[in-house]
Amino acid sequence: MKMRSHCPINFSLEHFGDKWTLLIIRDLMFKDKRHYNEFFESNENVSTSVLGDRLKQLEESGIIKKEADSVKKSRIKYSLTPKGIALLPLMIEMIVWGGTFDTDTEANQDFLDQANNHRELLVSSTREQLEKDHLPS
Repeated sequence: MKMRSHCPINFSLEHFGDKWTLLIIRDLMFKDKRHYNEFFESNENVSTSVLGDRLKQLEESGIIKKEADSVKKSRIKYSLTPKGIALLPLMIEMIVWGGTFDTDTEANQDFLDQANNHRELLVSSTREQLEKDHLPS
């Protein structure tokens, strides 16, 4: 990937700096979505071409990986990599920010309370579950 600059913020934005990419990461982390059709059916109405492009970019960046589904071999299953799981604190912070300032938020209040009052425990328990679900044993 050709970088415009090596500023840390630019580097981050080059990897996951558009809404579709972050929504795919959200779906993998918090909504247990693992297949193309599950991402496509999200409420935000991503187009098929954008979805395919973002999945490819995330894979090329090492944030996700794809493999044949163990249940239905003809279907592709996406998983977070350690690099993708490392985005967890950022994603939680975005949920807290959005949940605080969006008066119509769909954020779960228990999740927000835990993020605000017991952040380290939330991050460690969520990371542990993500590693169990997404990384090979």
